[in-house]
Amino acid sequence: MPMPGRLVLLGSPVSHSLSPLFQNAALAAAGIDARYDALDVATADLEHTLRALITAGAAGNVTIPYKERVASLCDVTTPIATRLGAVNTWWTENGMLHGDNTDVGGFDDAIMALLGDIPRGARVAVLGAGGSARAVLAAISAWPNAHVAIWARTPSRAHALVPLGPDGQTIVEEFMAHALRGADLVVNTTPIGMKDDQVPFNPGVLRAGAACLDLVYRGHGVTPFVQIARAQGRKAADGLQMLIGQGARSWHRWFGVTPDRDVMWRAIQAHRD
Repeated sequence: MPMPGRLVLLGSPVSHSLSPLFQNAALAAAGIDARYDALDVATADLEHTLRALITAGAAGNVTIPYKERVASLCDVTTPIATRLGAVNTWWTENGMLHGDNTDVGGFDDAIMALLGDIPRGARVAVLGAGGSARAVLAAISAWPNAHVAIWARTPSRAHALVPLGPDGQTIVEEFMAHALRGADLVVNTTPIGMKDDQVPFNPGVLRAGAACLDLVYRGHGVTPFVQIARAQGRKAADGLQMLIGQGARSWHRWFGVTPDRDVMWRAIQAHRD
């Protein structure tokens, strides 16, 4: 397919996103003549904006809250994106919109960085039921002997995710406290803490040794949820590992090459410093 000259992150809000920062650094390092921009799009304008970008031969990513909506607009989706009904990476071929989901691999990257390996027999609590939660469940479904408890403010959305998790080992809990009970790992996929200092819960209620992964991240410093968990002596991380992982994997769809992840990380570190 033709190499895109423009890459666009679609979502709302996107002003906090670090994707343009590390993607443009990687593009420059690779000598690729393209620019990555974040575009805050209103719901009513999403389809029109996407069609205009398709016509222009652009490619890009999707973030909250449009991963499921863009999946429904794609002409072609990869098997994993079809299974999840959520797209985070899009590109055009012959005027057709293609979609993939690189969040699944990005999540495994984050777990490897946090725990050192993919856990065996883990009891995982997943908070939230949006597009990111779909990718998390799909990744966990491939882990050995994993058990998942899902909690979301809208139980019907949580129940819709059950088929994506480990077969026969995925349940929905009505109360968050029940989902957290006995968890070895808690994954926050909700946007809580993105705009303010709220936390989804106090990690102190977890059993000793339980780890926390917050898919929310900030431009400067980790989220309050991660700060509290680390202060309690827990393994905890924000969503930057997953962000870099999914962003790097998107390159295979856009350019057919692997970017320099060290360049991506250095760009983020320089921004944070």
